[in-house]
Amino acid sequence: MTIFNSSQVPIAMTIAGSDSGGGAGIQADLRTFAFHCVHGASVLTCITAQNTQGVTRVDAMSPEAVTAQFEAVMIDMRVGAIKTGMLLNQEIIKTVAKKLVAFGCGNVVVDPVMVSRAGAQLLDDDAVKTIREQLIPLAAITTPNRYEAQILADMEIHTLEDMQTAAQKIYKLGARSVLVKGGGFTNELKGIDVWFDGDRLEVLQTEVIDTPHTHGTGCTLSAAIAANLALGKPHFQAVQDAKNYVTEALKYSLAIGQGQGPVGHFYPLLNRG
Repeated sequence: MTIFNSSQVPIAMTIAGSDSGGGAGIQADLRTFAFHCVHGASVLTCITAQNTQGVTRVDAMSPEAVTAQFEAVMIDMRVGAIKTGMLLNQEIIKTVAKKLVAFGCGNVVVDPVMVSRAGAQLLDDDAVKTIREQLIPLAAITTPNRYEAQILADMEIHTLEDMQTAAQKIYKLGARSVLVKGGGFTNELKGIDVWFDGDRLEVLQTEVIDTPHTHGTGCTLSAAIAANLALGKPHFQAVQDAKNYVTEALKYSLAIGQGQGPVGHFYPLLNRG
């Protein structure tokens, strides 16, 4: 009889906001960790009143509360990887960056949540500047969408060549590897991402799933990458496996509520019957 050793379970931590509708943010991240058999810890940065139709209210956590959550986890658990999502404001971004440095965190996946897939800027200019200067340099992998990549690389992105150039420019900001996502495109670039790690420039393409229910795909991808890093996978493999996971989850996206539903994080269970 084999005795289960829980001390061998990998741990990942998400630093992000709460989505009361359960489709994105902390909720999506923890479901993604669980799917990968990785224990999920969390640091809450803000609380949103949100459903499939949109966000009606956002309340920020204080920097002190963010610090307390972060320290409580890190001094007690062996965290194998961390992902950052919505950090909301400049104070919280600075706090998170400071703690990542203080604890010597290495496997950090930075989802630089600054601009929505539709192009709406979510943070003020000072907060964006802080992400660019203080958070991106701490990233093992950063996963900007098209519009976030435009800001970070200070250029327009319309073509595959633009995505490749942007990935190389963002790499120079200090990230060890960059994944520029093309999910926000509506043309032939939809579903195409570009990877650059200083040596390897790769175009990654997965099956495009025709569904309107894509809420939380960015959160889910970065959380899946972090989970794979916690499992000990190399960076490029972690990204490839995470992309495959998101693609499968999109095939079983959930038409819940009256708006844009989330991906099916637990799709093997949905596929049983």
